[in-house]
This record gives sequence, structure tokens and C-alpha cells, in this order.
Amino acid sequence: MARVIMTTIAAGAVIFALSAPVWAFQCPKLVKQIEDEAGQRFDDAAYSAKESAEQATTLHKEGKHADSVTEANEALGLLGIKQ
Repeated sequence: MARVIMTTIAAGAVIFALSAPVWAFQCPKLVKQIEDEAGQRFDDAAYSAKESAEQATTLHKEGKHADSVTEANEALGLLGIKQ
């Protein structure tokens, strides 16, 4: 039983470690998409989205890629773009 639990934990750790680079490449693409869309608008949603894009960039630089993607997706939602 303990062997099964340890194997499951190890497999989960490997999957998590391999998925981190995927998030890392997604962040800049999402921020660029926000900047492209919000750059053409001057409403409150665009202003908020630009702030969120800055926060997503900061999170990306800190290595918090999952949080960065979440922040960027919320910003895209403010702009009416579904991911």
C-alpha cells in the first residue's frame, strides 16, 4: 500500500515538473494578446486589463506561471475575450 502511494506521489511530481514549462511559454502570449486588444481601447475595462497584464508579467518573471496565466485570463475576460 505504501509503495502505491509513493509511486502515485512521484508520478504526480514528475507531471507537475513537466507542465511548468508549458505555463512559462503561455504567459507572454497572453500578455501580448491583452496589450494588442487593450491598446486600441480607452475604457475602464481596458485600463483594468492593462494593469492585470502588468501583474501577469510580474508573476511570470517571478516564476509563478500558473498565477500569471490566471491573471492574464481574467484580464482577457474583462476585454470580452474567452480563452
